[in-house]
Amino acid sequence: MALLSLRPMTHLHSIRHLACLAVTLGALAHAQADETPVDLKPVKTHWRLTDETYRLPEGERMSMAGASMLFDVSERFRMGVASYGAVRGERGGFITLGVAGEWRHSLTEDWDVHGGLFVGAGGGRGGYTLAGGGLMLRADAGLSYALGSWGRAGVGVSHVSFPSGVVRSTQPYLMVEHSFHSLIESGWLRVARDERPGLSGAPGVREQEFAVVARSYDIADSAVQDDGLPQHPRMQLLGFEWLSYVDEHRFLKLEASGAMGGRSDGYMQIMAGAGYRWKVSPGLSLKLHGAIGAAGGGRVDTGGGVLLEGGVSVRQAITQRTGLELTLSEIGSPSQSFRAHSLGFKVTHQFGLPEVGEHGWSTGALSAFEPQHLRLRVSSQTYFEAAPNWRRTFQDTPVSNLGVQLDYFVTPNWFLSGQGLAAYEGKAGAYMIGLVGGGGRLSLGGPWFAEGEALVGAAGGGGLSVGGGVVGQFNASLGYQWSKAFSLMATAGHLVAPRGDLRAHVAGLSMAYQFTGLLAR
Repeated sequence: MALLSLRPMTHLHSIRHLACLAVTLGALAHAQADETPVDLKPVKTHWRLTDETYRLPEGERMSMAGASMLFDVSERFRMGVASYGAVRGERGGFITLGVAGEWRHSLTEDWDVHGGLFVGAGGGRGGYTLAGGGLMLRADAGLSYALGSWGRAGVGVSHVSFPSGVVRSTQPYLMVEHSFHSLIESGWLRVARDERPGLSGAPGVREQEFAVVARSYDIADSAVQDDGLPQHPRMQLLGFEWLSYVDEHRFLKLEASGAMGGRSDGYMQIMAGAGYRWKVSPGLSLKLHGAIGAAGGGRVDTGGGVLLEGGVSVRQAITQRTGLELTLSEIGSPSQSFRAHSLGFKVTHQFGLPEVGEHGWSTGALSAFEPQHLRLRVSSQTYFEAAPNWRRTFQDTPVSNLGVQLDYFVTPNWFLSGQGLAAYEGKAGAYMIGLVGGGGRLSLGGPWFAEGEALVGAAGGGGLSVGGGVVGQFNASLGYQWSKAFSLMATAGHLVAPRGDLRAHVAGLSMAYQFTGLLAR
């Protein structure tokens, strides 16, 4: 029986962008290169939601909802990614994303104290005036209590600063947290043989679904822009969606999309929700879903930023794992004029993840799963002028962006990629970009390798001349593999907005963390 050789993650590495920003990437450390069968210890993973209200200049208040995904890298330390978005006030579309780390200590069996740091970038309504270049720093300390199977709830105090902008605010926050366990391992694993039985049988399979989403909004005649002028009647968006099935019928969903047409460049929405699926036939299914999230930008009138959606979808399988899906939904801001009928088209990919608890598993229990090579990159990219009028203001100033990139290796040399970045320097606060695409990898001998990738997506905000919002980017990278799990990559590329004047040369530096997940065969 062909099985995996796995070792638990045990240590942490950190990285620093020397030019402009400290960015720490957690590593769930080492994997051995041998093929000796070992036991796998699941990594505890945490979904967290927070709510807090910032005090802005002139007495204005902006409430922000935060969502983060953190992984235990030791008994007391966690790291991961996070995003914050405006949901109340007058700044709908003010959204940031970045990386986060946290120290935690147990006071009793139920009570914990924690302290954390977030380094991110973004902005939105108010752009350069509020966020400056876009760099966001958030430090917090808090107390949480275990609620059994419901997770944890807690309170704390956070301090938020945009160093090149005007936001400086200290405030209390509320949090809820749900924890589960993931079978992931540092490095890209080789295959071993193990005839031992599983420690506790075999783990179950939790169904997952990933989709690339294209949407078209037919906007209500009554909708106006946030400046009171008539809203353009059409908007097109591009993004992705992730569904995680609780059982055969019920699912949770997360979607992020940005405008790529319709005179609303800079509009972005991040939605979370739930739904129910009926299997009409072996290849045909019907879904009902609802979602709530943070949205705005591009002069779209979402008020404080809350957006609601409800709809129905029909999915037709094309192969065992892939399918095409058509979605009809109603979407709108509950307090403002923005309303739209949405028609969506999705290309979906279904897969299964092990459903595990905190006990360990021998590789003999995992014959129903196969290793999948994945990579997380924390990146800084700087845009340099490549054409006149590439920015509407500050045309002589480069724009630096911070972001996260996730790569899925279809084969050892070819990968698919999803990327999100936001401005942190260059007087372009509120600029954000989301990209999807693919690339190839070529070994140059020893620890050196080269890569190329082609990407398409949506971008806007910060005064960059993106036209309707659709952009394309081509990158070439030189990499150095300095451990089994970590590599450093230098990137040169070119960014183009086909419907706008944006043309930029791109120079980037990224720290990449390679890991292996387990997918159902």
